[in-house]
Amino acid sequence: MRYLIASDIHGSLPAARALIDRFHEEEADRLLLLGDLLYHGPRNPLPEGYEPAEVAKLLNEHADRIIAVRGNCDAEVDQMVLDFLCRGDYALVVDEGTTLFLTHGHLDVRQTVESLPAGSIIFSGHTHVKGIGGAFAPVPLEGAEFGVKAQKVCSPR
Repeated sequence: MRYLIASDIHGSLPAARALIDRFHEEEADRLLLLGDLLYHGPRNPLPEGYEPAEVAKLLNEHADRIIAVRGNCDAEVDQMVLDFLCRGDYALVVDEGTTLFLTHGHLDVRQTVESLPAGSIIFSGHTHVKGIGGAFAPVPLEGAEFGVKAQKVCSPR
């Protein structure tokens, strides 16, 4: 299964369009969204092309292929305009025996992460939790048959 993973769209329509274009270019099966989809938050400036209602419509066109978690800027009211669930602090995806743990990174999930099966892969939009390194620091995956491509489309974080 091919995944495209993104975080922190913050209601930016140009960023959402770039993301969906990339989703199609990569021929991904699923779009994994790690939170902060529609709202920019009171501490952040408005992102370029801030149009959260249009971002929701664009994402909803792919609702059957999206798995999403909520970020610190997401609110219950956002769920009213989204056709896919975006309420959980984390989500688990199991693909061919490997567990993918999805989180935005704004909550301390160390206890949950400790209970994951060996070989699990953790995806975090970013982290607001100081000291999450140590046992949870990235490690190289020897013999892994997947590729990671990163492209920034919106948020400065």
